[in-house]
Amino acid sequence: MSTPVFNTKDVEGFPMAPESGSDKFGCEVTPIGKQVGLRGLGMMLTQVAPGKKAFPFHNHLGNDEAFVILEGEGTYRLGEKAYPVVAGDVCGAPRGGPETAHQLINTGDTTLKYIGISTMRDPEVVEYPDSGKFAAIAVKPGADFVSAHLRFVGRQEDAKDYWDGEDV
Repeated sequence: MSTPVFNTKDVEGFPMAPESGSDKFGCEVTPIGKQVGLRGLGMMLTQVAPGKKAFPFHNHLGNDEAFVILEGEGTYRLGEKAYPVVAGDVCGAPRGGPETAHQLINTGDTTLKYIGISTMRDPEVVEYPDSGKFAAIAVKPGADFVSAHLRFVGRQEDAKDYWDGEDV
């Protein structure tokens, strides 16, 4: 059962990082949207160690996002520009193409903490301009994006013919 008031200190988050480990990526995330009863907005507390990025540079074709910086400092990449951010700043990431791709990088000496807020259109397609990848994600009937019902990450050159594998 959710409650309209929830303190993020009441629950532990979980680590997110490449399985092989990484000097560049890694964070701890704590989903909080469902905890406060939200159905149409996702919310997640993200904590990023100095020198790291939580997620690859990406844009959403279906969902808007915003980030509220709670502690620390960093750089917010949006499209081809970069902006310094500190506690109290709010960053917008509207849905769209590579011009709306975004990423938060901890450039400070302490943990960067922020709350990410997003619409929850499902399914979703995400593009990764730095690596030329895309992801197609269908959460429902899964519980959340981590345990999505369907997730494919690839590149256009990985595409198959429409009839591939069919008994034609």
